[in-house]
Formats: sequence, C-alpha cells, structure tokens
Amino acid sequence: MIEFFETLNWTTVFQIILVDVLLGGDNAVVIALACRNLPPERRMQGILWGTAGAIALRVVLIAFALTLLVLPYVKVIGGLLLLWIGIKLMTPQDEHSDIKGSNTLMAAIKTIIVADFVMSLDNVVAIAGAAQRAHSDHQVVLVIFGLLVSVPIIIWGSTVLLKLIDRFPLIVTFGAGLLGWIAAGMMITDLAVIEHFGKPGSNIALAIEVGGALFVVLVGYWITSRKAASVDAKREAA
Repeated sequence: MIEFFETLNWTTVFQIILVDVLLGGDNAVVIALACRNLPPERRMQGILWGTAGAIALRVVLIAFALTLLVLPYVKVIGGLLLLWIGIKLMTPQDEHSDIKGSNTLMAAIKTIIVADFVMSLDNVVAIAGAAQRAHSDHQVVLVIFGLLVSVPIIIWGSTVLLKLIDRFPLIVTFGAGLLGWIAAGMMITDLAVIEHFGKPGSNIALAIEVGGALFVVLVGYWITSRKAASVDAKREAA
C-alpha cells in the first residue's frame, strides 16, 4: 500500500479531479432536470441512484473510450439522442394518479444514466488520456478515484439546482437549451461529419451550437403548447 502511494502520479490525480469538476456542471443540470417532477421526499433518492448508475456506467465506458470515439457516426447518434432528451425534459409529463412513485423514480434514474452516457462520449477521452500518463497498474484506480471525488460535487450541484428550479422554472428552458448546445457540438466533431464536410471554423461551430440550443427550446415549447391545447380541448368536451 505504501509503495502504491509512493509511485502514484499525483499530477494525474489532480488532472482527473479537475476534469470531473469541470464536467460536473453538465451532469448536475441533467440530474436536476430529470428529478424536478419527483415528490420532494423522492428527489434525493433519484439523485443518489441516478448518480451512482451514471458513475458506474462511466467507469465501464472509459475502458472503451478510445475504441468508441474513433468509430464514425457514434457522436452523431449520441447527439441526436441528447437532443431528444433535452426536448423530453422540457415537455410536461402526463399526470396519472395510478402511477406509483417508484415508476416515476425509475424513469428519472434511467433519464440520468442515458443522458450521462451520451454526454460522457467526449468527456471520457480526457479522463482516459490523463490516466494513461500514469503507471499501467494505477490507471483503473485513478479513474475510479477521480470519478468518486466528483460524486459529492455532482450531488451538491443537483440539489442546489432543484431548489432554484422550484423558484425559477425558466431554468428548465436554459438547461434543455444547454443539452441542445452540447448535442450540436458533439455531432459536428464526429469523424464521419468531418470527413464529409470538413472541420467547421470557430464561428460556424458556435452558430451550429446555438442552433442546437434553439432547436431544443423551440421544439420543446411547440410540443408543450400542443399538449396544453389538447388538454384544454378534452376539458371543454367533458
């Protein structure tokens, strides 16, 4: 054990923790948005279980990060999935009195894990790259350690965001737009997209990312208005 700490590359440890801290904000947004419709007593359960599942999935994903990201269309598929998640989080959920809280909790947990999986496609490369600078015997341990350090940061950020969302519902719109921004940025860096269209300049990339954010927000508002109109029509018919 003493030898392990003596040979540990603490610069790598710091780099992995820094990456986790910088990426924790996006994860906190997703977790907060996914748990915002849960009853107050179930929110912490959703945050804890969703975070645990997301961290476990990321450990597995890091092992295959370099292989995954060199494949064409992986980021395109991930970006499309993230767009769908952003739109879904903006639209109101159907309220059914016969749905048990456990089902709602599981839906929130699944949303957190799927979103984290998609958003991790870019992130795990940085973590895996930092870990590769260390001794081969330490790489997996370093990755797990860095991810565990990020857990309290993500959980704290999620709980704060949930309280803010209760007071300022507009945060949901900004959060969904952020997912659209990230999704667009992922897709334009896909190998297949770069091969066919070339690498976009910084201004074009920014415009595409803004377009992704606006797409999610506008489609989300459109679906929400359609649902509201449908509910009003059913009430008038009744």
